[in-house]
Amino acid sequence: MSALVSVLAIGVDERVTLPFPPIVFGIIAAVVFLALALVVWSYRDVANRHPQKSAQFAQTHDVHGHADRTGADH
Repeated sequence: MSALVSVLAIGVDERVTLPFPPIVFGIIAAVVFLALALVVWSYRDVANRHPQKSAQFAQTHDVHGHADRTGADH
């Protein structure tokens, strides 16, 4: 048992070298999140780009007092 612990303890002292400084990992993550935010932001107000479809939906669906909006009651 002590030989196994000694072997494991020797392996712990080795340092892992990163391919670039740690701050670069944060910058990469920030750029990825900003790109994803841009994609989500680009889909804003998509429903209002087609007024004829939204008007047709408003005519065919009871918006007020309708408890179930899932369409299961149709």
